[in-house]
Amino acid sequence: MGKKRTESGTCELCLREDLVITVHHLTPKEMGGTFLPTANLCIPCHKQIHALYTNPELAVRLNKIELLQQDEEIGKYLKLIRKQPSSKLTKAKKSNERKVKGR
Repeated sequence: MGKKRTESGTCELCLREDLVITVHHLTPKEMGGTFLPTANLCIPCHKQIHALYTNPELAVRLNKIELLQQDEEIGKYLKLIRKQPSSKLTKAKKSNERKVKGR
């Protein structure tokens, strides 16, 4: 297993600039998304997506960056993170639904 590649750039979700960028599979790899489109996301946004949504939900309902940006749950987070400097790493918070599902 190789080392994950990171680079600096703009997050496609929160649109903040000059951030460490990670590759997010819009359809999770375990759901068949290995060779499907990806998005460049900052670490906080990437972690928040996976804290809020299950992989099946991402694969079926939120498999495009535009769909993620329009979703009410992540929208609350985006409103907050866009006000933060790019140097600040925020803590991901699970949705109440995910907390119950995770038990």
